[in-house]
Amino acid sequence: MGVSDIGRGAILEWEGELWSVEDYTHMKKAQRRPVAQCKLRNIKTGKVLPMNFIDNDPFKVVHMEGRKLQYLFKDGSLYTFMDIETYDQLSLNEEQLGDLKQYLKNNMEVQGLFYNDEFVKVDAPNSVELQVSKTDPGVRGDTVSNVMKPATLETGLQVKVPLFIKAGDWIKVDTRSGEYVERVNR
Repeated sequence: MGVSDIGRGAILEWEGELWSVEDYTHMKKAQRRPVAQCKLRNIKTGKVLPMNFIDNDPFKVVHMEGRKLQYLFKDGSLYTFMDIETYDQLSLNEEQLGDLKQYLKNNMEVQGLFYNDEFVKVDAPNSVELQVSKTDPGVRGDTVSNVMKPATLETGLQVKVPLFIKAGDWIKVDTRSGEYVERVNR
């Protein structure tokens, strides 16, 4: 495998362990070999590691099997999901989920990723709709364009939202960046 096969979200087998590529930058300088600068997350332990790969480094891009899962509940540090076809309950811990835990709502459908029939990761949708549970009211006179204020969502996630958003509104949040996308009518 070459560094051009790596991308954000890819799963690598490196040094006998599975790693998820959280961030990726491809660099090619004049008369030098291409380098992939990555931020890797160990799928089992959740440990984050910065790493640079060149073309002859011993890694393998792994292809995972995807299955539809439904998020059920959190018990301590374990998050439990149900396979929609078999009704099997599967769990991951907080470290394995990473930042995704801030976007999970009960009964939410997600894509579960399996490697050799072992549940290893949850792939989040690109955006989720969450309700604003707390935010300060917009102040009259704050009319400078793109003025943002902090808001706390139903899952505890904090994002910056426009002034017109109030508690009880539903908004769409990008799970890749954690940023406000738009208000949703419900």
